[in-house]
Amino acid sequence: MDTQIITNYFHQYGAIVIFVIVFLEYLNLPGFPAGLVFPLAGIWASQGGIGFGMALLLSVLAGLCGSSLLYFVGRFGGEFLLNRYVKKFPKHKRAIDQAMERVRNKGYIGIFIGKLIPVIRTIIPIPAGILKMNFWRYTVFSMLGITIWNLTLVGAGYLLGNPVLQVLNE
Repeated sequence: MDTQIITNYFHQYGAIVIFVIVFLEYLNLPGFPAGLVFPLAGIWASQGGIGFGMALLLSVLAGLCGSSLLYFVGRFGGEFLLNRYVKKFPKHKRAIDQAMERVRNKGYIGIFIGKLIPVIRTIIPIPAGILKMNFWRYTVFSMLGITIWNLTLVGAGYLLGNPVLQVLNE
């Protein structure tokens, strides 16, 4: 997905697009890179399409929904699915192993830190579910990490997006 397509979706469908695209990004679906999606949401907010606070809130809620879905996938079928996933995407095995180790050793602090690390942040819900961590505590620590990650990227788009776009268009 390129920037023009996402921007057109924002203009055509409004704020719900932020939620849907961020939700899909948190499910670790190919084609929805955070480095592109979140700053574009910030740019759209800076252009008056939506308030910054609402863009951030929608992105955090979508991130929590996506992370929660993956947590429950991990909890109720994670071992089986994780083995199939690693067979299909062997390059992700190392990141998954790191996520499992981080969750085992660091617990909820590992969840928080994992939410700040690319790739691991979208994979870590599955190990948390497999390890049957307390869902509510998992959610709190996830929300903290998701908020910092999304604030950084949406904020960058909001503050720096228009000047960068102006330079690129010259």
